[in-house]
Amino acid sequence: MSIKLADLADAASFRAFRSVSAQWLPIALDIARSHGLDTGSPHVFATGTNLVVGLGDKLILKIFPPLLAAQFVSERAALTQLAGRLPLPIPEIVAEGMRDGWPYLAMTRLAGTLGSEVWPQLPEPQKERLLRQIGETIAAVQRVPLGELASVEPRWDAFMHAQMQGCKARHERLGLAPKFLAGLDDLLRDAAKLIPMDAPPVILIGEYIPENFLLACDDGQWSLAGLFDFGDVLAGWRDYDLLGPSAFMAAGRPRRVKSLLEGFGYARLDFAHKRRLMALMLLHRASDLNSHICIEGWQERAGDLIELQELIWPG
Repeated sequence: MSIKLADLADAASFRAFRSVSAQWLPIALDIARSHGLDTGSPHVFATGTNLVVGLGDKLILKIFPPLLAAQFVSERAALTQLAGRLPLPIPEIVAEGMRDGWPYLAMTRLAGTLGSEVWPQLPEPQKERLLRQIGETIAAVQRVPLGELASVEPRWDAFMHAQMQGCKARHERLGLAPKFLAGLDDLLRDAAKLIPMDAPPVILIGEYIPENFLLACDDGQWSLAGLFDFGDVLAGWRDYDLLGPSAFMAAGRPRRVKSLLEGFGYARLDFAHKRRLMALMLLHRASDLNSHICIEGWQERAGDLIELQELIWPG
């Protein structure tokens, strides 16, 4: 076809391109037709990082701009490696290819309700139950051999060192309160010792958050029903994947935190372990404490980073 995917120089140009689906949806449908896929009821997903369109209720087509080609590599390798090895469904790749330098994946569309639509209204016992299931799911993913993911960039030690170098500037830019910034240098110094750099790596999804999983209800009980979005997968230290549910879901509530940790396989956390998690939370590639910590009034309740770690992981 005559329309081509644009050659975009930067992230801002891509976001502008993605926001006008008329510029790229005809190409997405042409890609789908080239693989014999249904194009009768396309649905454009406005949120997310890449170009994503639902093809009926059975398939998803995800197109990655060249500047995010690493996400394609991670997602493809993760879906291939995890296929058939987890206790809950993940998308299955049905087609893949390249159009105008943009790689793409067509995959099965999972059934269920998006976690972010259900989570806020759930009663406390069900939130605790789901957090235990999330902890169990993280552990199950991390038991799967790395396969091709062993060579996915960035490598854990290089990633951590780069995050450490840019950490203070990042959180200053994001407006973290001075009382927390004041302890950052000490925490980063400790982090170099606390965070294992050479331990055997495991598969890290990076974002176990309500926007990335599906739920199903059976007789009034909600359970995890699917996991998707593997574009940020890397290999590294296992605790990294506790950060998303700790920040977005556990809300510093002792029973929620306990459920998550026990599902993952931790009985309790000592001071050093909490400090490691606090460091990892500040070093996460999406770290923004002001936007992500869901504990009401946490900025007033904690006087420094040590008090903050006790607030996030009590007990």
